[in-house]
Amino acid sequence: MSYFNVRVYGLLINADNQLLLSDEQSGGRSFSKFPGGGLEYGEGLIDALKREFMEECNAEIEVLSHFYTTDFYEKSSFNDSQIISIYYLVREVNALTMKFKTEALDFDPETLQSFRWIDLNELKESDVTFKTDKTVVNMLLSLIAESAD
Repeated sequence: MSYFNVRVYGLLINADNQLLLSDEQSGGRSFSKFPGGGLEYGEGLIDALKREFMEECNAEIEVLSHFYTTDFYEKSSFNDSQIISIYYLVREVNALTMKFKTEALDFDPETLQSFRWIDLNELKESDVTFKTDKTVVNMLLSLIAESAD
């Protein structure tokens, strides 16, 4: 049976112009993505994103604006669902207090997840794993290039 899998992600850019990425391991795969995850039944998008940041980062966030919603077909890498991803620009309410890594896919064994900052001027499509995230990275890079003109 095929079904829709709604995902919500936050683009958090800090005062040093760095973007937060999440490195994770699930289903026998390692991948890099934006913080966030799946919508639970009965939950709104904003509430889901705030819950995901609290669960993953122990951080309260404020949602600033919608950034992008998937506008092409993407099959899940983990099951038979069709992925619909919604991205928001967010900011932290208080400074993030978790431990950050500097290398991609450098997991803490107990969580199989870690977080790292990447300078926006060093960001590239290959920093993330999934097709929709790559689309968002390219949109961010276009915005950066436009603002530099």
